[in-house]
Amino acid sequence: MSTPKAAVIDMGTNTFHLVLVELVKDGFKVLYKEKIPVKLGQGGINQDHIAPDALKRAYHTLTHFKNLIDGEQIDRVFAFATSAVRNAKNGEEFVQEVKEKIGIDIKVISGEEEALLIYEGIKLSGSLNGQTELMMDIGGGSVEFIIGTSEEVFWKGSFEIGGQRLLELFHHHDPILTSELQRLHDYLEEKLQPLLKAIAKYKPCNLVGASGTFDTLTDIYFESMLQCKLTGQHVFELPTSEFHRIHQLLLSKNREERLQIPGMIPMRVDMIVVASSLIDFILKYVPVQNITCSHYALKEGAIAEVLRQQVETT
Repeated sequence: MSTPKAAVIDMGTNTFHLVLVELVKDGFKVLYKEKIPVKLGQGGINQDHIAPDALKRAYHTLTHFKNLIDGEQIDRVFAFATSAVRNAKNGEEFVQEVKEKIGIDIKVISGEEEALLIYEGIKLSGSLNGQTELMMDIGGGSVEFIIGTSEEVFWKGSFEIGGQRLLELFHHHDPILTSELQRLHDYLEEKLQPLLKAIAKYKPCNLVGASGTFDTLTDIYFESMLQCKLTGQHVFELPTSEFHRIHQLLLSKNREERLQIPGMIPMRVDMIVVASSLIDFILKYVPVQNITCSHYALKEGAIAEVLRQQVETT
């Protein structure tokens, strides 16, 4: 009997991810993975609309993903969309179109579901150490926060204040102006009240950041230390002092200069200033010595879900 395979498509506001896995006895083996900066939210996110150009890029990417999935003869496909599609007036139409034209069934997940899948992904990476931790995932459209331990979730929330939204609302000059940063800070203070109350109640003593921006920040840190990340390592520690050093560096540079920072990638260069400012804001409420960075997030949480279904059906 051949080993069962599955495909996960994570359609984020900024990036589309494809992961093809083989389901093995105690986990999964990645056969292939690819990420493409589709920028689904660009040009329409704050108007709750997916722009025509973004739709074109999405169809093109999903057709490419479908060819790869068919090439591996995988019929178990778990495709899900998050903030950009969830809030777009033309989101439903887009989902229909993809089903009819490309043959991919997309599940539009709620912010709550997204937070739980991120938690499962972080848990799978081995990032949690038994204490109460604040976990965060900065997407292009939304940001998810989870407070809990490796055993249970105490509180979770999803806020529509992702990188693409903040970028369009606040980052109008490059380098970003102090006044823009102040307005961003005030906005976060207002929008994140439910989170701040939850932090005061549950008192998390660690901060765990999931993939995306945190991957890039650790890449920049490792490059500055002239070290390489080890293949197969899913958890990284970023000293808070180093985060602050990198954050100041990002604030002081324009786009071209940020691109020159070793470890920076083009798909992250625009959003990283506001995303880093959001982390800086959170650190005022959860002061830690080190930020734990989990390379696993939403898509790995989805794989954990597929594995669970696999166990239940066998």
